[in-house]
Amino acid sequence: MPAEVRHNPAQNRFELPIEGDAMAICVYRRDEEGHYVLLHTEVPDEFAGQGLASALAKGLFAMARAQGFSLVLRCPYMAAWYARHPDYADVVAG
Repeated sequence: MPAEVRHNPAQNRFELPIEGDAMAICVYRRDEEGHYVLLHTEVPDEFAGQGLASALAKGLFAMARAQGFSLVLRCPYMAAWYARHPDYADVVAG
């Protein structure tokens, strides 16, 4: 089972460690209002189809809620995940 999602501000990404050095990531930029603009989600090919991108999304949205920050969804995967989980509307700014 993967570890919890962590924030890596030095590399502008959220990370879900998988095993060894492998991790699922979501890259972001900050906008002028301080929102986290989610740009791209990536899971290593050898771990595809195991639900890791979904686990990353769930952990990231939960982190946003717990820490009080807002997300702007420019990443197609994160936008699609949110469409299936509208209960996170409180953390989505656009």
